[in-house]
Amino acid sequence: MTTHKPLNIVLVEPEIPPNTGSIARLCGATNSVLHLVHPLGFSTDDKHLKRAGLDYWQHVSIKHWSSFDDFLQAQKETNLYFFTTKTSMSYTKGQYQEGAYLIFGKETKGLPEDILDLYHDRCYTLPMANTNIRSLNLAMTAGIVLYEALRQVSDF
Repeated sequence: MTTHKPLNIVLVEPEIPPNTGSIARLCGATNSVLHLVHPLGFSTDDKHLKRAGLDYWQHVSIKHWSSFDDFLQAQKETNLYFFTTKTSMSYTKGQYQEGAYLIFGKETKGLPEDILDLYHDRCYTLPMANTNIRSLNLAMTAGIVLYEALRQVSDF
């Protein structure tokens, strides 16, 4: 992989330990950075979190943020990409760059409405053919989006 700046997965107040563990493993496999925005809906000692990440935790770069505001203030707006079910723009329309931050909200509520309004032109979704399905699993969604971003920015 020739990416000089790693891609970043940002989980805003994640609630389900196995999702976060699976995403941590994904980040380790792709040399991406995992950002966890507090408060978390679980302890980082949770056995389900540890199990989902297996024995790869030492290979994952993880950064913790005390709040979403703190995270946003530390970033360049042009590197931010938000994912939600509340838009129609497909994730494949995103033009990802090295160092991009792929931002996902909590499993039960998604990202805050004021953030979606503020960054409406930077919001993307994964299209679903069946309108009876509200959303995909967070870990699956993060994997799909991350690999599209990797496809665009590297020879991964």
